[in-house]
Amino acid sequence: MTSPDAAVRTAVAEGSAAFLEQLGDWLRIPSVSADPARAADVRASAEWLAGTLREHGFPVAEVWPTPGNPAVYAEWPSDDPDAPTVLVYGHHDVQPVDPVELWTTPPFEPTRDGDRLRGRGAADDKGQVLMHLLGLHAHLRATGRTSPAVSLKLVVEGEEESGSPHFGALLKERRDRLICDVVVVSDTGMWSATVPSVCTGMRGLTDCQVDFHGPDGDLHSGSFGGAVPNPVAELARVLAGLHDDEGRVTIPGFYDDVLAPSDEERELFARLPFDEGEFLASALSRATTGEAGWSTLERLWVRPTAEVNGFWGGYTGPGHKTIVPSEAHAKVSFRLVAAQDPVRVQALFRDWLSARTPEGIRSSVEFYGSGVRPCLTPLEHPALQGVQRSMSRAFEGPVLYTREGGSGPEADLADVLEAPVVFIGVGVPDDRIHAPDEKVEVPLLLKGAEAVAYLWADYAEKLPRRP
Repeated sequence: MTSPDAAVRTAVAEGSAAFLEQLGDWLRIPSVSADPARAADVRASAEWLAGTLREHGFPVAEVWPTPGNPAVYAEWPSDDPDAPTVLVYGHHDVQPVDPVELWTTPPFEPTRDGDRLRGRGAADDKGQVLMHLLGLHAHLRATGRTSPAVSLKLVVEGEEESGSPHFGALLKERRDRLICDVVVVSDTGMWSATVPSVCTGMRGLTDCQVDFHGPDGDLHSGSFGGAVPNPVAELARVLAGLHDDEGRVTIPGFYDDVLAPSDEERELFARLPFDEGEFLASALSRATTGEAGWSTLERLWVRPTAEVNGFWGGYTGPGHKTIVPSEAHAKVSFRLVAAQDPVRVQALFRDWLSARTPEGIRSSVEFYGSGVRPCLTPLEHPALQGVQRSMSRAFEGPVLYTREGGSGPEADLADVLEAPVVFIGVGVPDDRIHAPDEKVEVPLLLKGAEAVAYLWADYAEKLPRRP
């Protein structure tokens, strides 16, 4: 008798040729959301996906307009009225391809090179969205079902590579259609091709511009230097005090809400084969730094940061101009971890800056929106455990845990839909996403589809439904 795992693997293998052909068709659509001239292509990408989902059996597949580029929504209810509802998130827009001359092959002509499929969007994120169709096909074939074991929904946005400017509003507007028991994100990756892993969360973000205004005009430094406040010097002094000698952020209350990782999670991070030399080489740097008492990976994943992103003021042209400048400016950002609130951190920074602004300087801070909240699913959560089991079955071995240091729309999904967010992705660090010659490893995509097939059956059996 064929085992369930063998049946899934056979179904994935049998469906792989058609899957790769369809993926190639989708990759040929240049859905670059950042380029207004490509708006029609982004819409064509959405319509292609909606049509393909309908062809594969989804009874509902719609293109949802936004003030920018459209999203795609699809649903396929389970025949089991007690089945949990799963929402899969991904995006169909892609990054610009410049500099195009650095591509080995045309970016929108997908090219197979052994196990590698090269083309813009192959890994980020069209390949990982479409692997869900192959996984669903394998799930249905292996189980003999005519509908998924879970009630399946998809939302695939068209502006993720442009910062998801309209996605939060779309979630709120369509919340009743999107409500679910768990959100599965497939816009992420693994530690490496030989070290499969599952991401458990992402940091949040808030950023701003700081302005210091001193004299109402530039002054002659010989006549006024040393006698009136210099806004460039004062802003440099203030921002230099953002961290203490231990690398901790000095803003009072900044760490009050930080949810520290468990000892188990820190131990699991330590199992990852991290090579500091390789990390420094990829960072084009010569030394690591950061908050004392934490490893480099922990600083990236589970600790909040304050960074000065840019600084300018006064005269910066050729030669010299000896002035006391009138103004100084800086860009400052904060990466946040569970359970920090971006809006609260904004207020804390305003208070900190105000208290340190010297007499004779007017300071102002402009934050860019309300920020992005961090998201985290605890290791013991049933939804995350289901992903871990499914990935372990697909890769036939242990699966470790990671987090992401960056930020995305996942927190909006968690907040608006009030559902846990989990990640199932098979990208690897050398996929060159956002760079020339983006590629995806085809065997990993097939493993991802296999894991998806296992996950729906696992969730149907073990995932509790929301109250």
